[in-house]
Amino acid sequence: MSTATDFKLGAVIITMGNRPAELNALIESVRAQEGPAVELAVVGNGAPLPPLPAGVRSVELPENLGIPGGRNVGIELFGPDGREVDAVLFLDDDGALPLKDSAKLLREAFTADPELGIVSFRIADPDTGETARRHVPRLRASDPLRSSRVTTFLGGASAVRTAVFPRAGQLPGEFFYAHEETDLAWRALDAGWSIDYRADIVLHHPTTSPARHATYFHNVARNRVWLARRNLPAPLVPLYLGVWLLLTLARRPSGEAAKAWLGGFRAGWSEPCGPRRPMKWRTVWRLTRLGRPPVI
Repeated sequence: MSTATDFKLGAVIITMGNRPAELNALIESVRAQEGPAVELAVVGNGAPLPPLPAGVRSVELPENLGIPGGRNVGIELFGPDGREVDAVLFLDDDGALPLKDSAKLLREAFTADPELGIVSFRIADPDTGETARRHVPRLRASDPLRSSRVTTFLGGASAVRTAVFPRAGQLPGEFFYAHEETDLAWRALDAGWSIDYRADIVLHHPTTSPARHATYFHNVARNRVWLARRNLPAPLVPLYLGVWLLLTLARRPSGEAAKAWLGGFRAGWSEPCGPRRPMKWRTVWRLTRLGRPPVI
């Protein structure tokens, strides 16, 4: 029987090459982890890479493949479906691991629970130590210090067992940005894996607004439709999207944001979204028991 020490970790970092100091600090925080070394892979996502320490696997892509596409390339730097390691960490290039036992805790968690497929870390602002409500991947998000089983995860602060990929697939490259984690999470849950939010595994990351991305509102709406089209049983598709349409209108977006959102919503129906693999009804019930039925 393998032990936690035998469990191999790799870390995938994608970068646009515009934060070399932050990237170097992240790499050093990974290399400072207790126990066996975490293998590192850095992907220049349509941009040249700054100088990297010896031993870091790397590739420079000729074009920006988006967040899921770039991370999928990083997975493959550890062999097909990342099979040279037992789990891959996905880390934002402007983050850092402030605690030296994060890798140790991950090894222990994956080793203790063979059905654990994904671990979502707690994101904390490095200056205030606070965790934004949207960074807690559950509806009851008032206590970010409480760990729990969840139904999705935070892409830039997570670890995925590589055995998940052959059964559930990798991240949906078509999405480019937004909801790619939930797509993988739903497929992983449908394949029988579990997802944990671990408050004791922390990534320091500056608090920023996701709306800073120019395509945020368009992609959020388009990918929400794609998420439903790809994964939900047919009767739940209009219900899920209807709820999100009402929630969006209730938030009173600005005219420009509403226009981008509606354009993305239309694109979600007209543009191809990849293969459809509706989840089993027992997975719908499992999501419901975990506190987030796939209509919210």
